[in-house]
Amino acid sequence: MRALFGIEHPIAQGPFGGGLSSVALAAAVSEAGGLGSFGAHLLGPERITALVADLRAATAKPFAVNLWVPHPGEDTVPDAAEFARHVDRVRPYLTEVGAPDPDGAGPFLPDFDAQLAALLAAAPPVISFVMGVPPEAAITEARDRGIVTVGTATTVDEAVALAAAGVHAVVASGSDAGGHRGAFLRPVGESLVGTFSLVPQVADAVPIPVIAAGGIADARGVAAALALGADGVQIGTGFLATKESGASAAHKAALHSAAARSTTLTRLFTGRHARTIVNRMTRELADQEDSVPGYPVQSTVMAPIRQAGEPGLMSLWAGQGAPLTRPRSAKDYVESLLAGL
Repeated sequence: MRALFGIEHPIAQGPFGGGLSSVALAAAVSEAGGLGSFGAHLLGPERITALVADLRAATAKPFAVNLWVPHPGEDTVPDAAEFARHVDRVRPYLTEVGAPDPDGAGPFLPDFDAQLAALLAAAPPVISFVMGVPPEAAITEARDRGIVTVGTATTVDEAVALAAAGVHAVVASGSDAGGHRGAFLRPVGESLVGTFSLVPQVADAVPIPVIAAGGIADARGVAAALALGADGVQIGTGFLATKESGASAAHKAALHSAAARSTTLTRLFTGRHARTIVNRMTRELADQEDSVPGYPVQSTVMAPIRQAGEPGLMSLWAGQGAPLTRPRSAKDYVESLLAGL
């Protein structure tokens, strides 16, 4: 991993979407000898071009930019009546936080092909993907441009598919991980493999570097992942808790509270399964898990509530290692992860 990315330490920062990533965080991790990352799946082509320029201005060291591979049907916009029904489901919460109704006109996502073209043209040192296998042409073009590509797998079969597609490295993301689950070959419920079970199986199954992710939050987790055959680790929640991340004060406070000991996988916030700290929203709407629309429609419906900043109603993405985190700078966190290696 270190030789592949040109970094000093086998530590990668997980990419965050929805405003949780920051240029300051990615640059700080890269400057500390790891691989800083930025989640760009909600950014349009022009903003992606500007983002890569901003990252280059902030650090001369390698960094990664992440995109989501779209799933079929995610570009479908529901009719006005259907969208209104989904909004009515959360009407009491919209009223409580004083938020306006979400806009159901669509499109709800940037065009993936345009995003990918802009990112390839900007040529960051590393491009990572979640939610699927990136297009063959994109992998080929990335190689031609000298860009390292990374795929993300939640199962051994997904890792094998990514390796066969030609990515340079694969993240083995265990079910311990926070945020969205990236399963793409089988349903999420059939793809919940814990990190300590997943990593050695992936290491045995693919000929490319394996990066362990999920539940790793301190030096003990790093050492354990390396002992299981990983070439490095990717850490999300621990970096989300740092001073440089784009997480809100309420989100960071939740990561450092006793509440972080209880997380759940839910579709309520975005329509995709994602691990979050249990709160009032996940409890009160638990019986609606199978009724809410898929991503990105549900994400659009819930956006005004998530953005209102009420901890009991917002998405508090967190992995199962969240209780091991504490407030500090990204540089100090990287240094702590290397203790004993």
